[in-house]
Amino acid sequence: MKKRTSFLTLFLFITFTLILSACGTSNDHENTENAVEQTGLLQEIKDRGVMRVGVMGTYQPYNFLNENKEMDGFDVDIAKEIAKRLGVKAEFVAQEFSGMIAGLQAEKFDVVISQMTITDERKEQMDFSDPYITNSVKVIVHEDNNSIKSVEDFPGKNIGVGLGTNDETYLRTKLLPEVGEFKIMTYDDVITSLKDLDAGRIDATINNMYAIKPVVEKNGFNIKAVGEPVKSDKAAVATRKGNEELINEINKALSDMKKDGTYREIFVKWFDEEPQDV
Repeated sequence: MKKRTSFLTLFLFITFTLILSACGTSNDHENTENAVEQTGLLQEIKDRGVMRVGVMGTYQPYNFLNENKEMDGFDVDIAKEIAKRLGVKAEFVAQEFSGMIAGLQAEKFDVVISQMTITDERKEQMDFSDPYITNSVKVIVHEDNNSIKSVEDFPGKNIGVGLGTNDETYLRTKLLPEVGEFKIMTYDDVITSLKDLDAGRIDATINNMYAIKPVVEKNGFNIKAVGEPVKSDKAAVATRKGNEELINEINKALSDMKKDGTYREIFVKWFDEEPQDV
């Protein structure tokens, strides 16, 4: 009888120990997962010492390669200043705009600071900071063109636009149904679209004047802006969803930059005018 009691006691002890061990393993696993979630992208950037930034690299004066083959421009200066205030350095990754969202999702970079306009559709795929610039978009035509004075004159015409941009979405989903049929021709960069406009291969394009001014001056394109602004777009820093802590820190950096005058310095440097209310 004693042997049976001793055996039963030993069996219960071993069983109880195994249960406790299993619970501990489960709790450890949960704690590890929670630690990863709490760490997030912000801490990953700080641990790495580098914030990887997705940019087109072909969109002067926002982001482009300068004569020293270094990334330069308004977006680049904004990115560097944000990184500095996070205590890290900015590292730039060139990416065609049409693949920018996919590149962000594939973790090629941590954030996009490349005139990524805030839209409801994009909000479903990415998290956005507060806006850091507002751009007015206008109709651009050849200097000799007097037949197009606004988007109402687009029907039957060939209209160029950046591939994957908010401007392309605007043309396809809003303008086409409203004004009538016209052909949309897409481009991977601004300069090619302006070359085609200058050569008469397209009838018009839509873009903001900040973007086309340096390209026009450098290349001597015979083009002009006509009519009132088509729309105004607000651009912001974008990152993968679920990184609220990073967005909060970026918003704080942007706010502090505006308060201490750094934002104004960067804006005047690139656009030679006082910044608008963003």
